[in-house]
Amino acid sequence: MVDAANLSLAVLPFVNMSSDSEQEYFSDGIAEEMLNLLAQIPQLRVSARTSSFSFKDQNLEIPEIAERLNVAHVLEGSVRKAEDRVRINAQLVRADGFRVWSDAWDRTLDDIFAIQDEIAAAVVQELRVTLLGEAPTVQETDPAAYALYLQARHQYELHSPGGRVRAADLYRQALAIDSAYAPAWAGLAHTYWFLAGQGLLTQSGDVFDYAPAQEAANRAIALDPAHAPAHLALGSIVLSRDGDLQLAAEHFQRAISLSPTDPAVLEHAGDLFLPLGRLSERIALRDPVNSGVHAALGRVYLWAGRLDESIASYRTALSISPGREFSHYVIAAALMLKGQPERALAEAEQESGEVWRLIGQALTYHALDRPADADSVLGELTARYETAWAYNIAYVYAWRGEADRAFEWLDKAVQYNDPGLNSILVEPFFDNIRDDPRWLPFLERIGRSPEQVAAIDFAIPLPR
Repeated sequence: MVDAANLSLAVLPFVNMSSDSEQEYFSDGIAEEMLNLLAQIPQLRVSARTSSFSFKDQNLEIPEIAERLNVAHVLEGSVRKAEDRVRINAQLVRADGFRVWSDAWDRTLDDIFAIQDEIAAAVVQELRVTLLGEAPTVQETDPAAYALYLQARHQYELHSPGGRVRAADLYRQALAIDSAYAPAWAGLAHTYWFLAGQGLLTQSGDVFDYAPAQEAANRAIALDPAHAPAHLALGSIVLSRDGDLQLAAEHFQRAISLSPTDPAVLEHAGDLFLPLGRLSERIALRDPVNSGVHAALGRVYLWAGRLDESIASYRTALSISPGREFSHYVIAAALMLKGQPERALAEAEQESGEVWRLIGQALTYHALDRPADADSVLGELTARYETAWAYNIAYVYAWRGEADRAFEWLDKAVQYNDPGLNSILVEPFFDNIRDDPRWLPFLERIGRSPEQVAAIDFAIPLPR
């Protein structure tokens, strides 16, 4: 019998043994599916994807990985896929490096879901998690739809608008094969939510069109009312589209109630702490060992004034994915706030996302007392990105000390229903205007006054 204190597990990325390197999305996807499946077990603490996947291609021994992730067991494996056949090897290893279970499957893709269920059942059996009842099982779909679903999720994790446009197309292809596959609808909802927030969905004529995301989330819940990611998507949608803190909290709490120990659910729901201005609670949700190595918290550290940690987070993100959009911008912002504008400009100029590069340059040119350059870049920014980036333009003017123009652009952000307003309580580039007599009335107007956010009842249990 495994002691309850040892009921902790990390799922490492499965190694792609296929001759085609393009199949890596499939091996990563299988590992992530196993992580999500095992995270449904309430008494089993499963390390977050951002942490366990950070060890990919690092060639570290299991005892070191287990120690750094603070887990008692590690699940690792490999996948070889060729046409309609797949071979999966998996093994469960104790933190001391002792292998307690291993098995292999050589079957057709039609059996991929049965294989995942068997791995989950074996892990539960080996850990002797007798209080949990039956092991969780994965939702099945057509193998071709499943492959497209895994590709879509891989593209989404590239953290770029281009990747997420491709993800949306792949999710739609999967749903064209199996329109009853709830995970694909939920994935599409999250993807549409992201694209809408970037102003890249305008089917209705709105600057930020969340209707497709709402429809996809509703389809997922109609098919599977207990699918936590779909409820997370609804929470994000109502927060971004309507700024409704209370309704967003209700959707996020529903997701947590459905999957109370899933680190991905807790991390995503924890984003509601940002518009509430409760940064310390958002940071407390990080994985205890590897929080500094993934970019999800990098901007939170920036907002919390933990500038060195913010820079470290994005340096690591860039070492893993050199073209990762937004990373150089955050590093530039942190360096500016540290009083290092020359270094900040060098970072801003490396930003791969055009709009973030312009925002970073507009801020740093002002800090360097180069008004002509600052005005030129800001002019380009406002001419090209007024409707989708009014909130960001507002904080550039605030940083410049131009309060009237800052409030003018904040009014535009309200007019365009800019989801960036959810960050207004924590954005440091507004610090110059927080004492302006117009500041508190504006916050009250958008439902973000101290009294309004304090009235929102929202809490998340900290990871064990």
